[in-house]
Amino acid sequence: AARTEIVTLFAVARHLAVRQGRRTTVAIDARSGVASVHIGADTVHRRDLNRAFGVSLEPTQDSMSYHPTGIGYGAANLSIRISRGAAADTVVVSRLGRVRH
Repeated sequence: AARTEIVTLFAVARHLAVRQGRRTTVAIDARSGVASVHIGADTVHRRDLNRAFGVSLEPTQDSMSYHPTGIGYGAANLSIRISRGAAADTVVVSRLGRVRH
């Protein structure tokens, strides 16, 4: 369920970037286990995955943005390792903004 939430956050961010014609950012706070979507200084969606699912997050970067065209903004891929106890899963976002899990 936590993986689905993360994938959904990236879909929401991409959709909002295109719809509003503004750059959007998905921010991952590994310490608190919170993932959020931002447009400028506004937080438009926030999910406390640690509290909701008891998972920890290990991202390779703390954020990833979408250009208003829907393409990823930045030069590197992002991986988020989601773990709870011995179970783990990974979500990968390409530098173009495509999500795979």
